[in-house]
Amino acid sequence: MHLGITGKVALVTGASKGIGFGIAGALAAEGARVAISSRSRERIDQAAARIGAVGLVHDARDVDGAGALVEQVRDTLGPVDILVTNTGGPPGNPDALGFARTDWEAAYQELVLTTIALVEAALPGMRERGWGRVVNVSSSAAREPIPSLMLSNTHRAGMLGAFKTIARQVASDGVTLNTILPGRVATDRLLDLYDSREAAERQVAEEVPAGRMGTVEELGAVAAFLCSVPAAYVTGTALLVDGGLTHSV
Repeated sequence: MHLGITGKVALVTGASKGIGFGIAGALAAEGARVAISSRSRERIDQAAARIGAVGLVHDARDVDGAGALVEQVRDTLGPVDILVTNTGGPPGNPDALGFARTDWEAAYQELVLTTIALVEAALPGMRERGWGRVVNVSSSAAREPIPSLMLSNTHRAGMLGAFKTIARQVASDGVTLNTILPGRVATDRLLDLYDSREAAERQVAEEVPAGRMGTVEELGAVAAFLCSVPAAYVTGTALLVDGGLTHSV
């Protein structure tokens, strides 16, 4: 399938590794001109060199810096046509009430405020040009809460409502907003939750009907489609990519 995004300018945040890097690589392979961001200059430069992207430094908790990041992309590559908002997510805790107020505030900044600030910065130009794609990388926890991830459960679920609301307002302008809900994907964050790759593979084999972890390349393929021209009629949707993990309809 021809995705029609050759020459489109894409910004993918949290993309020095993991799912963000997989998505950025998929977009670059389809001919998009890609900028990627991370808070580490060394890691983002290394990742950018691997896929022919432009590496920019930005911390996912830097709400006030979101607009400047979008401007950097515009000054370097051109106006942002495709925005993929991605972050590793807040820490877990088996005690749902075991988080400090500062933990809640940091999670809200990272998962909600910065994402909205990036959308606010990129969306006006997309609407003016009559074309744009926004994809938020969330988690299956937004649909079926994971016991140890209280902060992620709460804020990611709220973003589903935010994206649905915005999507309806801008649909007639040729702009779509969608969300990807990854399940058990082989990333450093997942392996940390299970303490080791071996432990993760054993647990996932029992939990996931597909019998394995997903790959960042599989997530990248789904994201690339949602960012494409053929996906113009898909908006306000949250798409599970979880190997059959979730039980809800």
